[in-house]
Parts: sequence; structure tokens; C-alpha cells
Amino acid sequence: MAEHSGTVSTSERSSPLWTDYELSAAYDEMFPGGTGVRPHYAALRDSLRFTTGDAFRRRKAMTDLSMRQDGVGFTVYRAEEGIERVWPMDPMPRIIPADEWQQIEAGLIQRINALNLFLWDIYHEQFILRDRIVPPELVLQASSFRREFVGVDVPRRIYVHICGTDLIRAADGEYLVLEDNARTPSGVSYMLQNRQVLKRVFPALFNRYDVLPNDEYPTTLLDVLRFVAPESAADPNAVLLSPGMYNSAYFEHSFLAQRMGIELVEGRDLQVDNNRVFMRTTRGLRQVDTIYRRIDDDFLDPLTFRPDSALGVPGLVNAYRAGNVALANSIGTGIADDKGIYPFVPEMIRYYLKQDPLLNNVETFRPSIPTELDHVLANLESLVVKRVNESGGYGMLVGPSSTKAQQEAFRDQIRANPRDFIAQPTIQLSTHPTFIDGRLEGRHIDLRPFVLSGERVVVTPGGLTRVALPRGSLVVNSSQGGGSKDTWVLAGTEKGQPAAAVMLGQPSSADQEEGGR
Repeated sequence: MAEHSGTVSTSERSSPLWTDYELSAAYDEMFPGGTGVRPHYAALRDSLRFTTGDAFRRRKAMTDLSMRQDGVGFTVYRAEEGIERVWPMDPMPRIIPADEWQQIEAGLIQRINALNLFLWDIYHEQFILRDRIVPPELVLQASSFRREFVGVDVPRRIYVHICGTDLIRAADGEYLVLEDNARTPSGVSYMLQNRQVLKRVFPALFNRYDVLPNDEYPTTLLDVLRFVAPESAADPNAVLLSPGMYNSAYFEHSFLAQRMGIELVEGRDLQVDNNRVFMRTTRGLRQVDTIYRRIDDDFLDPLTFRPDSALGVPGLVNAYRAGNVALANSIGTGIADDKGIYPFVPEMIRYYLKQDPLLNNVETFRPSIPTELDHVLANLESLVVKRVNESGGYGMLVGPSSTKAQQEAFRDQIRANPRDFIAQPTIQLSTHPTFIDGRLEGRHIDLRPFVLSGERVVVTPGGLTRVALPRGSLVVNSSQGGGSKDTWVLAGTEKGQPAAAVMLGQPSSADQEEGGR
């Protein structure tokens, strides 16, 4: 049940920015309903008390100009045409108090540990499949499961080094996991850039808050890349492998490479000799020890995967199998990214870690189960249906905003290939004040925190808050018209306390055996 719906009272608006601010059935991050604001937003409300719409509009214009001058953009592909756009950022920050963040952080650490144990298991002993905690056919028949890597030992037993897990907030305020992005998650550069731009154009907003910094991410990521490098590398050389400048996330690739102080390369810049990877430089060949790859498995090596790929490096897979180069993320992580596997993550946590999940999944229906197929087909108008291997807001049906023709088309597709889909109830994502046409209005948001797994697991404070800019829209993806916000995590009682980090526990084979019984 929503806490309140209606309009925020005049006494609480205290600024023309809040004129007729409407509350809905969704959880509002700033206003609990009735009178007052949530305590962690009170100082922000007071800071904006005398701010007019014109003044805020100028700040928004400065934000857009800063993004444009810094070259912060992304590409939307439509009708085989790439449209370059400036990254859309809303200057009104999203604030997360320390106690909420501690819960999120602990839940994400728990989740990534379970996913890494799951990946090690399915590419080795397959205890979880033997015990039918996860149906074997879901894994073994999935296009993202790499049979050629069964039995291959990856460095430090870590498969997912960089993960972006999408969280939403239900009407009662509970944080729920919407999906895990374990292949090549994007968005962290926008998280970092949002903070820098907001400090530049709206510095006064920070005066009354102790906000945990997020700018250690590149350094922590570099530590991860060096940690997983072959032990023979005394001073590991890491590179970032990009598909090239026409990729939608190329800004992020160049941004992170520059921040880490490593080379940004394309497939043509690398070559393999005697199962070792080398980078071509003006001074000759230089060996590469770790590759942060932003290319999907299928395009990594034309000798192993797609022979028509011009993006990858011939022979890279053999070098990886030989242990002469590390890849982040590892080959084969796509199965953890599969939305058909997502419903089983809570059971993975119980199976491998002997713990209850700290963050719950969204209720999910699997059409591959006949009874659930019947339910999905009968309720398409109220469900969100997703293809298991799509991302970026593509390949999905949002039932309440769909047409009968769209529902019929999805009904036929689901009947033909039920394994390719999942369905979830339509959850009214939480709302947050967002600057629209001269005033602040509630818009739906989600949160993508970024988790790094190396010698320890580190959750960067905050993450990328994405916002659905069209009124009533639940689709936050930038490719579908969404924007973003700076995400503030407040320090606890100890001012400036850094994000917690824990060791990535990897049980022995005996522990795996016990967990599989």
C-alpha cells in the first residue's frame, strides 16, 4: 500500500519548485505523504526553499552544457542509424541514508559471492544442477552457457569482477533486485561524471551533507585487474578492450581507461603469439596480462566463437585457457546474466552460503512451467514481460501501457519459445522529484550500484540512479528516453566512513561437496 497519494501540502512545498507536486501509489523518496519530508531530505528542502523555477532552470542548463563540453554522450540505435546524444542528468540528487545503504551493500556482497560460486560450480562439478536446485536444462541449453569452458580454471576463481545490479523500490519502500548485469555492465562513468558536474554547477547543495565519495572506483577497478593477472606478471599490464568508437558506450570505455591510466585498445591493436597476448606499440610489442573487455563472448575470438567477428583477437581464448592472460569479466558469465536464471539466485544464496537473502527478487513467472505459462498468457495486460537475453529496455512488453496488438504478438512469441521469456508484476518504481518544465515533478527511478570483486568485494557508495523522464513511464533506460541523477550515500555516525569491504569467500571443494548435498 502507498503511504499517501495526492498533492504535497503548501506548507511543505515552501518553494515555487514544489507547486502541485503530486504523490501517487508509488513510494516517493522525498515525501512520505501528508506533511513533512523524510529526515534525510530536510536539509535539501531547506536549501531550495527560496529557489525559483528560473534559477533551477539555469542550473539545469549549466548541467547540460557541462555534459556537452566534457563530451559525455551515448548512442541510440534506431532503424540501423546511430544517434549521438548528450547524457541527460537531472540536478536534483537522490539521497540514501547510511542505514539503508548498509542493507543494500550487505545484500549485494552476498549476492555477488553466490553468483561467483554458482559460475564456478556449473563450469566444474555442477553440484547445484545435480541437486536440481537449478533445473539443469536451464543452464545446459542456454545460449550463454559456454560448454567449451567446462573444467577451465579462471584466475582466483572469480568470474564476475564487475557487476551492475539493478534495484527498484516497491510501494512499501523495500529494495528489490530487478536483474543482475554480469557480462559487460555499463553506466559507471555516468555515475562518476554526475557527481563531478553537480559539484561544479550546484556546489551549495553539498554544504549540509556528508556524502560518501565515489571517485575511488577507477583505482579499485585497477586493483581488481592487477589482482587477477597471472602470477608470473611482476608488474601486470592491463588494457581495456573496446569494440571501438561506434559503440554506444565508447565514452565510458575511454573515460575509464584514462582514469585508470591504462591503454584503450581495439582487437586490431592486439595479437597472440605462443598463447600470449601482446599489444602493438610504437616501441614494439608489449605483453598484456589482464584485459578488461567490453566485448561480449561471441565477438571475442573469431577462432572460437563467431568467425565473422572483426572486433576480437584471434587466439585470445587459447591464451586465456592457458592462463597467460586474465579477462574481466570472465568468459561464460552470460549465464548469470540470463533472466531465466535470475529467479534462482535466492536459492543459490541458501545453497552456497547457508544464508537467507538480504535483498529479495521481484516475483517472477517462468513461462517454461505450464501453469505459469497459463498465468502469463492470461494476464499480459498487467505484467512486464522480458526476453531473457535482452538488455537496455529492448525486447520487453510493459503490459499496462501496451496495445492489444502488442500483447497478441508477445502471446504468440511466448507460446513458441517459453524459455526465452520471464514475466513480472508491474511494480510502480519509487518516484523522486525531477526538474520538468520549470518545476519539480515525481518521476520513477531505479538504482544500479556497481560491485567490484577482487581481493575483496567493494560496493561503490551510491551508483547510477536512472530516471524515466516521460510522465508515468516505468522505462528508465537512456536508450528509451531515460535520464539520470547523482546518488548520494550519507556517512554514518563516523564522518567520512568509507564503504565496507569484505573478503570474497570461496569455499573449498569439500565445502562445495557439502553444499551440494
